[in-house]
Amino acid sequence: MQTVIITLFPDYFRGPFDCGPTRVARTDGQLDLSFVNPRDFTQDVHRTVDDYPFGGGAGMVLKPEPLAAAIESVRRPESMVVLLSPQGDRFCQPMAEEFSRTDHLVLICGRYKGVDERVRMTVDREVSVGDYVLAGGEAAAVVIVEAVARLMPGAVGHEESVATDSFSIGILDAPYYTRPREFRGREVPEVLVSGDHASVGRWRREQALKTTAQRRPELLRSEVLTESEREFLCRELEKEIING
Repeated sequence: MQTVIITLFPDYFRGPFDCGPTRVARTDGQLDLSFVNPRDFTQDVHRTVDDYPFGGGAGMVLKPEPLAAAIESVRRPESMVVLLSPQGDRFCQPMAEEFSRTDHLVLICGRYKGVDERVRMTVDREVSVGDYVLAGGEAAAVVIVEAVARLMPGAVGHEESVATDSFSIGILDAPYYTRPREFRGREVPEVLVSGDHASVGRWRREQALKTTAQRRPELLRSEVLTESEREFLCRELEKEIING
């Protein structure tokens, strides 16, 4: 998979992609990363990439000419061109999986007040990593590349771990424990050391549902529950109400 990041600050990315699953994916040749600076497509001595907005107002806007030229220099028929901005669709695990199946991904890092609308209208997708404002799209690009890279075969040591992550299964994941068995007066749930794999699987499923109901109940709307799972959630929610 080839990923091109269009950014005014390519030095921003020195380091984040040199560790973890992203490094593994790059080393294995599954992920090819390159960077394009719109300043290289300017025509003036100052390499100007921004200007005041028509109609007035505070802030600056990325000019259309250098940004459009930067996009056109890398765009291919199979490219998925994504503008990173607060106005975009919320980035999520299904979107990461979609991007991981793309042969050529182009991420455009917005800056300042945003990009000229005439350039925005030419992209394939507009994506936001959350309801907050960053200094630019560079941090969002790091998030997206890492989320995509860890889905590539071999990038994570145990691929089953990726398949059972929160959101990958549609809901939040279950809690996990490791050694020691007792820590500061708290013991590992007995079922996890019972050796009964069926019971462990059932417990993890129930705990995942419980955690989701407590923290992200909207995720349960599309989840198909068995009758016993529904009864379990009702009991747990009733306990919470009783216990305040």
